[in-house]
Amino acid sequence: MPRRIFVTSALPYANGAIHLGHLVEYIQTDIWVRFQKMQGHEVHYCCADDTHGTPVMLRAEQDGVTPENLIARMHEEHKRDFAGFHVAFDNYHTTHSPENRELCYEIYRRLQQAGYIEQRAIEQYYDPVKKLFLPDRFIKGECPKCRAKDQYGDACEACGSTYAPTDLVNPYSAISGAVPVKKQSDHYFFKLSRCAEFLKRWTRSPGTLQQEAANKLDEWFKAGLNDWDISRDAPYFGFEIPDAPGKYFYVWLDAPIGYLASFKNLCARNGASFEAYTEEVRARDEGTEMIHFIGKDILYFHALFWPAMLEQARLRKPTYIYAHGFLTVNGEKMSKSRGTFITAGSYLKQRLNPEWLRYYYAAKLGPTMEDIDLSLEDFVARVNSDLVGKYVNIASRASTFLLKHFDGKLPAAATGSANREAPAVTATGVEDEVRDAYNERDYGRAVRAIMAYADKVNQYFDANRPWDLAKRTDDHARLHRVCGEAIFAFYRMTILLKPVLPALAARAEEFLGTPGLQWHDLARRPGRIGQYQHLMTRMDAKQVQALVEANKESLQPVPQPHSQQRHAEHQEHAVDTAAAASINIDDFNKVDLRVARIVNAEHVEGADKLLKLTLDLGGETRTMFAGIKSAYDPEKLKGRLAVVVANLAPRKMKFGVSEGMVLAASGEGPGLYLLAPDSGAQPGMRVK
Repeated sequence: MPRRIFVTSALPYANGAIHLGHLVEYIQTDIWVRFQKMQGHEVHYCCADDTHGTPVMLRAEQDGVTPENLIARMHEEHKRDFAGFHVAFDNYHTTHSPENRELCYEIYRRLQQAGYIEQRAIEQYYDPVKKLFLPDRFIKGECPKCRAKDQYGDACEACGSTYAPTDLVNPYSAISGAVPVKKQSDHYFFKLSRCAEFLKRWTRSPGTLQQEAANKLDEWFKAGLNDWDISRDAPYFGFEIPDAPGKYFYVWLDAPIGYLASFKNLCARNGASFEAYTEEVRARDEGTEMIHFIGKDILYFHALFWPAMLEQARLRKPTYIYAHGFLTVNGEKMSKSRGTFITAGSYLKQRLNPEWLRYYYAAKLGPTMEDIDLSLEDFVARVNSDLVGKYVNIASRASTFLLKHFDGKLPAAATGSANREAPAVTATGVEDEVRDAYNERDYGRAVRAIMAYADKVNQYFDANRPWDLAKRTDDHARLHRVCGEAIFAFYRMTILLKPVLPALAARAEEFLGTPGLQWHDLARRPGRIGQYQHLMTRMDAKQVQALVEANKESLQPVPQPHSQQRHAEHQEHAVDTAAAASINIDDFNKVDLRVARIVNAEHVEGADKLLKLTLDLGGETRTMFAGIKSAYDPEKLKGRLAVVVANLAPRKMKFGVSEGMVLAASGEGPGLYLLAPDSGAQPGMRVK
């Protein structure tokens, strides 16, 4: 039966560039949408820039422009990058729009009338320098549970605890560095606590969420749902709350409403019925669907706050919410220093084919919330092996014989024994398997099935040795059949791969003389091919290396006049830099320097410069890797005192996790010297 579907991806924030981690979601959604459209379903794929909030306001101030100018610029950049990766939205809008303002006001009014909005006085942190109330992520301090330094105001990245910003120890503003003060303000709350029973039922309704997502939300129910603060105080870039001067909707209230606003904007232009997809009764009667693709990190906003708001505003809830995992690169988090925090714009600027990445992501993606890894070495190997060596190779080889001996004309379908030996006929099961896999978002399974089919076709082609058949005129009928069946298989693979590789499929369609292929065209056969033009080039590993180098964050600041040179060594990397600009005492206090005793030191197998150090920081034992192997005998280090940076974020290396940095000095000449305190200093003492 034809489906009527409204599909969204999470709204990218208008505060920065699209990067390869973001693209996992948009490529995943785009593949699914393209597949559904090829099935003949009515699909509306909408998205928008998420434009409101303190970070946008501060970024605009930093850039010396208005927030409106900033979001307009980022909107064009985002659209450019998405188009570059063939992400085909039916509408790409903005949350700073008349439609979104109107819908925010309407939903807020409905929640008020239903008794789900309450005004309360709260105490929160205020930055006396910037003269604004601080959002949770702009307050930092020590975790109240584990005392880890430099943790955000909502959760500790070290121990995983959640807390209120006012619970932080030694808090400071992440904007100005000032010590924040507590001030009271009236805020507006959505009574999420009253929605707990509805949400427990809804999150467990069949098919609405992945099992693992529903299980994750159980943790929130066990902890108890608190009412949700949906307002923020001026100055704030967003929509002002009706009849509440100086109070603005929190960005996470208007962001998901932005899905509806983008769709409403589309409906106004194409004549579709907005209410048929958004009003509860109409949606049920007309069988429309609303499907969200999101990252697992924003699951609670989409599967708790959002459906609760919709339920109490008498609007339809999402039919399905599909959550995906994160992207790692070479097994680690994306890193600017390693050049693996790669933006979409830089990828395109380096002239790498965007469909290489679409294919690789598809080969890795499944229907779960499991993270996927972009292994750069495997990326090159898989694209070259699968797309060039298997799929494109079929068209390249078979077309040569068809054009030379048969004027490009394809034979009729094989019959009898020829039919039994032709994989294009015998491998019919691949179509059903790929269709089901796409429907279930199990793209990795779809890709494996298609490439297994390609292997069979190439084996069939090689086994029949068309280069030998071409030499014997009495075997030309068989040559025609073998090459024709290979091209027919290529035609079918083109349809199967089209959701993943739309641009490559378009070039293949031109070669095959079959433009605009849809899923039902699997039953047809092309009649004649055109001249073969190279469809895809091989990827060179040097291109990927150049991409990584282009994305490495520069560690060489602009030299300052009369500055002195210093040398710093971290792990296995030594980098000469000019002296940093002046800092104040608050900046210095952010670095937690501690006295430590070296309990053990040992060589690291396979590392030229590293020693593995076990250090006592006054009752706490840590492991650190230091690039001092050339200067020190491990045995002579045991028992020595050293100075370490204790609040440096742990770094995962191939030899283990380094939990800080040991300080050493060096000059222009040879020699490396550990810093050590005078005798009498004890492990754990802070260096001030």
